[in-house]
Amino acid sequence: MKRIGKSTLEFDRPPTILSHGAVGGKKEAEGPLGAQFDQTFQDTTLQEDSWEKAEAQLQKEAVTIALRKAGVGPENVDFILAGDLLNQCISSTFGLMDFQIPFLGQYGACSTMAQTLLMATILVESGAAEKALAVTSSHFCSAERQFRLPLEYGGQRSPTAQWTATASGCVLVGTGGPVEIRRGLAGKIQDLGVKDPANMGAAMAPAAASSIFEFLEDTHTRPEDYDGIFTGDLGLVGSRLLYECMDDNGIDLRPVHQDCGLLLYDRERQDVHAGGSGCGCSAGVLCGHLLRQMEKGELKNILFCATGALMSPTSQQQGLAIPGVCHVVQLVAK
Repeated sequence: MKRIGKSTLEFDRPPTILSHGAVGGKKEAEGPLGAQFDQTFQDTTLQEDSWEKAEAQLQKEAVTIALRKAGVGPENVDFILAGDLLNQCISSTFGLMDFQIPFLGQYGACSTMAQTLLMATILVESGAAEKALAVTSSHFCSAERQFRLPLEYGGQRSPTAQWTATASGCVLVGTGGPVEIRRGLAGKIQDLGVKDPANMGAAMAPAAASSIFEFLEDTHTRPEDYDGIFTGDLGLVGSRLLYECMDDNGIDLRPVHQDCGLLLYDRERQDVHAGGSGCGCSAGVLCGHLLRQMEKGELKNILFCATGALMSPTSQQQGLAIPGVCHVVQLVAK
């Protein structure tokens, strides 16, 4: 691999996506992309006795599906890179330990799908791995319990709030697959002082603008060179702010931009306020929708730009602002 421009990595022998799995909950099944999930669950406890255990099971199911599609056993995978929203990434550790694959935990908040995918690609390109799994998840109930208020409280949600997806997505990275991972950029942390945990789109939009602008500069490309630029997950508020930020730099993203938080749900029919969020949102859209479109030839060349709000219960209790980050991965259908 080589570095082009300031921050972008270009892979000389691009690793590929061998298979992918996407699972979701009841609300995700009822959304516009419900039929594109490999598996959905009407009971979002997944017959477990806690929300956290249910989320761990989501990851286990997504990995199992990706391995089955590729006809690969866990013993043939060199690394698994995974993360989630919960403290110490417990959904990943408890969900994946039975596979006994060398594990590298990741935390990028809602940007984790792009982060794990980028890191898996680097491992395969460098020769450190022949095959590597990238997986993440989120669960509405486990996230609400940790970051905001218990569900039993029944508090009113503000119009800027987003709905944490109950979903998981997994990608198996190797060689010989139909979709190449051509380039990638690890984003820089951005903090413009947003403190409202019910307005994460505003917190993440500057990071999305920064990373997308830097990737376009590094690669000497324009938005119209891509079939789509997909952020995840800014929702309605964050997407509008992203356009304003890019307009300030003379770039109009509107013709090619879509946000995973707005694709996953129908805002007119489902009560999700400003759209979807959570690690599982962009992961579910990528693994259940976008990669299927690429395999069918409906999309040829896209940027997957997952965004994350890097907050914790501790930082919120201390009154700190919410830093954001965005990682960019370029996917090209062979």
